[in-house]
Amino acid sequence: MKNLAIISKFASISPHYKVNTIKYMFDLKVIHSVLQQLEEERGIPKAKMLEAIELALATAYKKEYGKKGQIVRAVFDNDSGKVEFYQVKIVVDESKVIMEDEEDEQDIKNMAEENIRVRFNPEHHMLLNDAKKIKKDAKLDDEIIFPLEEKGDYGRIAAQTAKQVIIQKIREAEKTSVLGEYAAKEGEIVSGTVQRVERGAIFVDMGRAMGIVSYEDQIPNEHYKQGERIRAYLYAVEESPKGILLKLSRSHPKFLSKLFEVEAPEIAQGVVEVKAIAREAGARSKIAVFSSDSHIDPIGSLVGQRGVRVSTVMSELAGEKIDIIQWNENPSVFIQESLSPAKIQKIDLNTEEKRATVHVSEDQQSLAIGKGGQNVRLAAKLTGWKIDIQSTGTKSEAASV
Repeated sequence: MKNLAIISKFASISPHYKVNTIKYMFDLKVIHSVLQQLEEERGIPKAKMLEAIELALATAYKKEYGKKGQIVRAVFDNDSGKVEFYQVKIVVDESKVIMEDEEDEQDIKNMAEENIRVRFNPEHHMLLNDAKKIKKDAKLDDEIIFPLEEKGDYGRIAAQTAKQVIIQKIREAEKTSVLGEYAAKEGEIVSGTVQRVERGAIFVDMGRAMGIVSYEDQIPNEHYKQGERIRAYLYAVEESPKGILLKLSRSHPKFLSKLFEVEAPEIAQGVVEVKAIAREAGARSKIAVFSSDSHIDPIGSLVGQRGVRVSTVMSELAGEKIDIIQWNENPSVFIQESLSPAKIQKIDLNTEEKRATVHVSEDQQSLAIGKGGQNVRLAAKLTGWKIDIQSTGTKSEAASV
């Protein structure tokens, strides 16, 4: 709503038309107010907006009076509200352009196709020799600037065109500003207010942009109402026809690691490293951690004193159970730890197929497999190995993931 108010305010600016002058006075009180408001509330620098205004005025002037290929620039005085227009010509070498008096059309076509030379346009180009008559130290690609003649009938049509372009530039500048702001937050936890729930998706008011938590990115059995605060992991910033769209997730594995990063300073400091995460959102997760410092207990760092850190994370995740295990570069040890709390008797590894056959006693088999195969499934995701659970009991049974 604030943005619409700013644009509406800007659109109300009207030029005070003066006969026989190219200097159009804008309502300085309004324009200063708008630029100040845009900078303070939307983070759009004044300099960028003034640049947009000048471009808009030059576009309107060229549309009314310009010639083909002409480069028109406008200089807007923010203090006085006056505008002056200039034509810009680029200094070129005669050997690099096709002059009008060249007659061999086939040669011209061939050279143009090879991108060797461009057709000379007196409204756009100036030969180096001619440029030096105006500016002694002129060199190739320099810009030679000429003031444009005054137009007494610049009037309302051109001013309206300028205003339309200005409004568009405001929208573009704001979009760039919003993109930059949220791109810097990508991969972090953000928070907002639930605006509405529609077709299973949660739309979140993030202030300057709209966030969306799709059905797949939600924790099962979680329900949010309009006006409630919500925290989520920002994993993508996208442009859409309706503006900037922020893709949010509460089921993403990174959401879990970022929550622990908030609770455990050892992770933020790099002392403890999260090596792998396997997650079934809302039900159970396994997280493997490691520390190169022998004095640091990586599991204890995440659990916290009296379990306060892991309890805080579990509370945020609707009571999701979390197994914290120590990562090990030895696959057998890592797989054994990942199947915790089951006790393992023996592990046979097939490195070519990256498959592990895990032997457990009959009374540990159901614990190793887990309810609905959840424990072995998460262990397989965590370690990256295919895991077969085999019982050493008389009635041999197996579970494979």
